[in-house]
Amino acid sequence: MHPYPHTYTVSAAGAADGFVTVDAPRLTPLETAPPAEFDGPGDQWSPETLLCAAVADCFILTFRSLARAARLEWVEIQCSVAGLLERVEGRAKFTRFEIFARLMIAPGGDEQKAHHLLERSEHLCLVSNSLSGARSLRAEVSVAG
Repeated sequence: MHPYPHTYTVSAAGAADGFVTVDAPRLTPLETAPPAEFDGPGDQWSPETLLCAAVADCFILTFRSLARAARLEWVEIQCSVAGLLERVEGRAKFTRFEIFARLMIAPGGDEQKAHHLLERSEHLCLVSNSLSGARSLRAEVSVAG
């Protein structure tokens, strides 16, 4: 890992109508639109879905790092995030992120250790830690085979 601080630069461009294109160095541009809840088409990535995706992605990448350091043998992880957007004091704000993780560990794996690492992943995820909304984690661990 590189020493802190890290800087991430993203740009966005759009016209009066149509998609907004977000771009970052060395990455494929991504077209976005408002979600259906804000009268958008509902079939494109939106800032709201990208934020929830960032929480899920960061959770998995954090877990991967912790599991590697703890030498936990695992097969697959799935994570979904439900972000609750509400009006608070006259402003729209994400007030809650419900994280659901499903982990499959290798036969003979330590289920208690797996649960502990999932909980630590939620606690250490830098994206989640940068948000003000409350978080909850529901985790399931199963054994492959």
